[in-house]
Amino acid sequence: MRIRDMIRNRNVLTMSSFTAMFFLGVGSAIIGAASRNIGLSPYQIGLLLATQNIGFILSVITVGILADSTDKARLMFAASLIIAVSFFFFYLKDAFILNLGIMLIIGVGIGGYEGAADAMLLDIHERREGLFISVNHFFVTFGELMIVIYLIFLQMNWRESMVQSAAAVLVLAIIFSLSRVPPRKVVTENFRKRLAFLGKQRPVLVLFLMASCAVGIELSLIGIITTLLMEFYGFDQVTSKLGLVAFLAGIAAGRLLLGVLVRKSQLLKYILTLFGLTAAVLSCLLFASPGKVMAYILLIVSGATISVIFPLIIALTGLKYPEMSGTVMGIIKLGIPVGGIVVPLMLSLLVQATSFRAALVLFPVIGIAGFMLVLSYRNQLKFKV
Repeated sequence: MRIRDMIRNRNVLTMSSFTAMFFLGVGSAIIGAASRNIGLSPYQIGLLLATQNIGFILSVITVGILADSTDKARLMFAASLIIAVSFFFFYLKDAFILNLGIMLIIGVGIGGYEGAADAMLLDIHERREGLFISVNHFFVTFGELMIVIYLIFLQMNWRESMVQSAAAVLVLAIIFSLSRVPPRKVVTENFRKRLAFLGKQRPVLVLFLMASCAVGIELSLIGIITTLLMEFYGFDQVTSKLGLVAFLAGIAAGRLLLGVLVRKSQLLKYILTLFGLTAAVLSCLLFASPGKVMAYILLIVSGATISVIFPLIIALTGLKYPEMSGTVMGIIKLGIPVGGIVVPLMLSLLVQATSFRAALVLFPVIGIAGFMLVLSYRNQLKFKV
């Protein structure tokens, strides 16, 4: 069934994609949210997260490549089935090595969602691509936020939440198994030819670096906000967690509100402006010593400014390379694990060399670097509207 024949079902597919990304957020945040409930040591947490990232890297690029020549609903079905099974079995038995393998499979599943969901939305929506991808990634943050609230604030049984999530994702798998989203144009060139072509495209490298900057800031801040607030602003265990919720709420709100405002012709302008605003707001938050109320406000605003940069970069990528959007978006999305690894590593090295407070300058500097990348290559990043 071709795209024009299934327009009547695109709302169902769109909502299914949003729901899938919600559970991507759950899968990404489950270790951080449930580690105390499980009784994991910092060493075990590090191994689990690293293993999940390995699965994600292998999956997102593979599924991205397949999305250019394979029915995307089939790819979403496979990813849903993988996530449903792995959610159900995660820490069903208390054997760390077994659960390390299950975490690898969870990484494969969420990488499958990242590799196929945005490409599917670009195929079924010919307008407002930036809006749909921004809202798609809003649901990632919403999933992260809900699992934190569900497990930390409400103190509910985390295993029950995994079983419930597995059941919900299994329903998604059924929906995707009954759907059809073939590519608008099947790419016949093999991967080597596509890779050789993309290797000569400077914009691909620039987009990858931009994505790494945006994701690196976002994920690193999520990791250090509670420590930062307790260390420098006198927050306690509860209020520092509320600070993290404020930052995540800012991200979620930004992806909804800014996603509505952005038009296709304004993608570059918004990315440029938001990188600059991120650097400015983070400078105020990290170095101006605001009071507690102002700190909460700045956390919400900083979350909003960083919120849509990555989704807009993904939308820009798909519009820049429409004939092989899946492959290129898969490459750009490697910026998620790269940014999530490199920026925290740089922060750790700076803390060792200077101090925690001095090392925080890294975040505004990365924001400025993203701003300069867009400014320097804006002509090469333009696409046909």
